[in-house]
Amino acid sequence: MSSVNDSPNHFMVLDAISRGMRSINKIAKVTRLDKAIVEMVVNDLVAQRLVVVVEKKGFFGGKKEEITINDTGLRVLTTKKQELQQKMQQFQQWYSNGQTQQMQNSMQSDRMWLPFMLFSGIMNAIFFMSMMSFMGAALTPAESAAAGDAGADTAAGSDGGAGAEAGSDGGAGADGGGDFGGGGDFGGDFGF
Repeated sequence: MSSVNDSPNHFMVLDAISRGMRSINKIAKVTRLDKAIVEMVVNDLVAQRLVVVVEKKGFFGGKKEEITINDTGLRVLTTKKQELQQKMQQFQQWYSNGQTQQMQNSMQSDRMWLPFMLFSGIMNAIFFMSMMSFMGAALTPAESAAAGDAGADTAAGSDGGAGAEAGSDGGAGADGGGDFGGGGDFGGDFGF
């Protein structure tokens, strides 16, 4: 069992559950994490008492599991989002001031959190792509998936480099299923 505080995947799953995704399949779809990883993370979150799995009667008499976040899980998620919002403000300040070195130094320790920041809406895809281009950094597969097409259209038009790579997965932005911009609200854009 890994600690939720050290794992962006745990927070992505926790955030998806807090937004109403109640099954492993739906969580895997919106987070773009492998189903086996989502199952492992949900088991960890249950063991850490951050989520609850309840067995419900299915539509045709079968049973299905429904995953919900509890108050403790919501507090942990909110605290992490506030911490990352402060980091985002720092990134924006460095970007505005042209402080490439500070951003690159911070990326060494904070980069693993970028996919969660994109997923949760703390960072929008356009700023993310601009920031990565500013630093001359290549995208990881997780960052590409999280950024989707929302940032690829803008970034590809300006430099044709990393932005085109980010959109190669046919990301959620093309079908309206992944509005990563704004204040962290997906606005019901999930398409299931």
